[in-house]
Amino acid sequence: MQSFTCPASGNRVFFDNLSCGCGAQLYYDPEARTMLNEAAPCVNRDSIGCNWMAEPGQLWCRSCLMTDVVPDLSVGDNRQLLARAERAKRWVLANLSNWGWFTQADPGPRPRFRMMSERIGDSEEPVMMGHANGIITINVTEADELIRLQRQHQLREQYRSMVGHLRHEIAHFLFTRLSAQPEFLPAFREIFGDERADYGAALQAHYANPKPPKGDYITDYATAHPHEDWAETTAHLLHMVDFTDSFVNAGLSMSGLPPDYAPYQDGNAEHLLTITTDVAIAINDINRALDNSDLYPFVLTPRIREKLTFVHDWITDHALPAQ
Repeated sequence: MQSFTCPASGNRVFFDNLSCGCGAQLYYDPEARTMLNEAAPCVNRDSIGCNWMAEPGQLWCRSCLMTDVVPDLSVGDNRQLLARAERAKRWVLANLSNWGWFTQADPGPRPRFRMMSERIGDSEEPVMMGHANGIITINVTEADELIRLQRQHQLREQYRSMVGHLRHEIAHFLFTRLSAQPEFLPAFREIFGDERADYGAALQAHYANPKPPKGDYITDYATAHPHEDWAETTAHLLHMVDFTDSFVNAGLSMSGLPPDYAPYQDGNAEHLLTITTDVAIAINDINRALDNSDLYPFVLTPRIREKLTFVHDWITDHALPAQ
């Protein structure tokens, strides 16, 4: 994620800041990907800390307009959980806008979000995250770090986050968008397999007898079905491009990293993956010096790199109509 400055003072500010230390108000412009000191605020600015500017002629910002359902904010800490989940959604949408997705120039449909909580009054109801027919359901309860870590341990996952959930589910939506192009599905099936295989049966078999990835899949869950392999691979591509972009914009450099490198503008997937891998290894080493877990505890085999390259080439070149 790029660095931001306050127009009034030139101070460095961060993606979710509502104001600068100089006292000026901050509003994020998702089209220009910059901070402003004056703009029409999103109506959710006070309630959940949304610092995005409202879309022209609307009360809500671009991100909040995509949310159709929110939990009961009078129950427990649902308001705080929703605020954290919506911040993660804004982050992921801002990343994708670098490749033209969901911008003003993008003529395609947008995903719709149901932000649900397990906490309903005095009771709790399970919420299943997923995507169906353009609607993404997100369980905001997992914005509670303790709950999320407990589930990560229960499911024996190496990584679990709200940003990760959103990248995974939006990846399913991107698959639907790309499937409208006649050349996409035949090429997809050559790399990931036939997505027409029974999805429900595949998931049931996966949970009954989980399979290790064995070098062909980025995670265990990716082995469940071609749809999940696509979503997991896409989410990981977004992870890698974003942490490398953040590395560069923090002013850091290392051997092999070109001057003024811009990961979102790198059209060579193989080059991009080589650099992101080097950055991940370096930061993993730093984390180990502090006895912390690796930033990115995954291995990119040749087969996984092939899948990541396929995803990169499609999602970077096909958001906008051909010129």
